[in-house]
Amino acid sequence: MLKFVIKRLGVMLLTALALTFIVFWLTNLPPNLEKLAKSEAGTRISDAEVLTWLAENGYNSSVMNRYGQWLGVVPGWTGTAASGAAIGRCVPTAADPAAVPTYCGLLQGNWGMSTVFKKPVAEVVGRGLGLTSWLMLAVMLLMVPISLLLGVLSGMREGSGTDRVLSAFSIVSTATPEYVSGVILIAILASPTTGFSPMLVEAGLIEGKTLFMGTATGAMDDINFWNFTLPVLTIALYGIGYIARMTRASMTEVMTAQYIRTARLKGVSFRQVVMRHALRNALIAPFTVIMLQFPWLLNGVVIVEILFNYKGFGWTLVQAAGNNDINLLLGCSVVAVFVVLVTQLISDVGYVFLNPRIRIS
Repeated sequence: MLKFVIKRLGVMLLTALALTFIVFWLTNLPPNLEKLAKSEAGTRISDAEVLTWLAENGYNSSVMNRYGQWLGVVPGWTGTAASGAAIGRCVPTAADPAAVPTYCGLLQGNWGMSTVFKKPVAEVVGRGLGLTSWLMLAVMLLMVPISLLLGVLSGMREGSGTDRVLSAFSIVSTATPEYVSGVILIAILASPTTGFSPMLVEAGLIEGKTLFMGTATGAMDDINFWNFTLPVLTIALYGIGYIARMTRASMTEVMTAQYIRTARLKGVSFRQVVMRHALRNALIAPFTVIMLQFPWLLNGVVIVEILFNYKGFGWTLVQAAGNNDINLLLGCSVVAVFVVLVTQLISDVGYVFLNPRIRIS
């Protein structure tokens, strides 16, 4: 197992380097750099002034060299401004010119400055990632138990009425996009003119105008049941149906296995057959799907965060892409690549614990 983990870590490192280089190359294409120069120096500057600005800000070297500087394995660029002051990638990191470091990239903790938020990229990404992490945690705590329960109940007795009802619910929830289910939930539970809220107000059961908040802006400072429920439900509904269908398919296949039939013929109760023999093997495929939800939640909550005005990681990524914030885009890509690779490693290691018959050669 240790040898396998070490080999996977090596592959993960090479994969991370390849993916981050591709993102770096795409974000540093000449049109993007020209747009960056005009957004920072002025939209009416000439082509010659664009080239001058790029040269003064370290963009005149090769892509590989700039990628090495961004990683922190190549010495940062240095130069002299028009005023005669020393400039360079590492200059802003030290107040004393004599203490300017040679390397100041990702490995040294310098992610660059965000051109949109005028703050360090690490600070902006950290804030967005922290907000999205709370959203991901709440979604997983709600989505995983419910989806596994629905999938197991549906797959235990294939073709029964319970199976048909739960399968229909899973299909409907999976086929409904988040921007549709979110709007429906807002109209039903967070609108002062439609849904249940007007009836509850007339009955005197709620004090405000709506049962739930239609925006999650307040949840960025103070999370509570009323401002965080709708975005969590919106995301969880889609995932519940997807995981439940995978669990049902796996459970149905396991229930028809030969060892399950042998256990039933020996007189083992149906409950014990399900809990002690079928469930553990049936969770292998859903476990993979559950682990894949983490990168999906990290990058796929953009619509929900925009809909409910929750300024998390997805919202930050949209702002970076829409405003050509190259450093922020690179910072978001590092986090996304890291989450994807780590969740895949956990999935591979988790297989062995779920089913001892699986051996890693």
